[in-house]
Amino acid sequence: MKSARVLAIANQKGGVGKTTTAVNLATALAACEKRVLLIDLDPQGNATTGLGVSAEGRARNSYHVLIGGTPLAEATVETAVPGMSVVPSDVNLAGADLELIDIPRREYRLALSIVAARQRFDYILIDCPPALGLLTLNALVAADAVLVPLQTEFYALEGLSHLIRTIERVKRHLNPKLEIQGIVLTMFDRRNNLCDMVARDVRAYMGEAVYETVIPRNVRVSEAPSHGKPVLLYDMHCAGSQAYIRLAREVLRRERARSAAPAPGSPAPQSPAPVS
Repeated sequence: MKSARVLAIANQKGGVGKTTTAVNLATALAACEKRVLLIDLDPQGNATTGLGVSAEGRARNSYHVLIGGTPLAEATVETAVPGMSVVPSDVNLAGADLELIDIPRREYRLALSIVAARQRFDYILIDCPPALGLLTLNALVAADAVLVPLQTEFYALEGLSHLIRTIERVKRHLNPKLEIQGIVLTMFDRRNNLCDMVARDVRAYMGEAVYETVIPRNVRVSEAPSHGKPVLLYDMHCAGSQAYIRLAREVLRRERARSAAPAPGSPAPQSPAPVS
């Protein structure tokens, strides 16, 4: 069976649209008929709330998976989005960094827990906390690639450089397959000259790693979580929803291109011999 592609949605800076991107990209991938699991690893639990998961639905959650060894399937909850499930968050995750310190192979807890889930889903997205602690480290070790939401603001490149160094260290020491899947510019306001300037700088610095799709500032995107819905269910036709649909298509195109590319070290395809 085909194994799921695991994407960590990560940025150590808060307020960059990380959870919004995780929820709505997962929803858009499900709308593309992909089986999607979203793991909420942020103690704030905003992804869980934004998907309308009740308190009863959080009885088993990502805290129990990481600390208690609860099977991931027991913590998985169906959402209102067809084809999409979520492992909810819990406030106890706020102390998980300390609790993980004395656990053997603490960096691999999440990676081990999702082994079985890889056969049940096409994509597993992990919403990381806005910090580079053991929770985020677990996500980076479990992931195949990192998707970075980046707010178009003055200090964007500085924060990005820190994250890239962290990804490189994880790749070197803990997860050799880890790569950057892409960088998505968020909270983009075309009326603001600074947004255009930052976008140009990021594209010049990171090149093709930056998605063509940008996520605009949009009031409907901001309103949707208060209704316990992804913006694609709240208002399918708003600018934010349409941007996330385009982003999902772009992610899928990159994934198809990656799958079609020859594996590193494999011989190049040979041209057929000329017919004499």
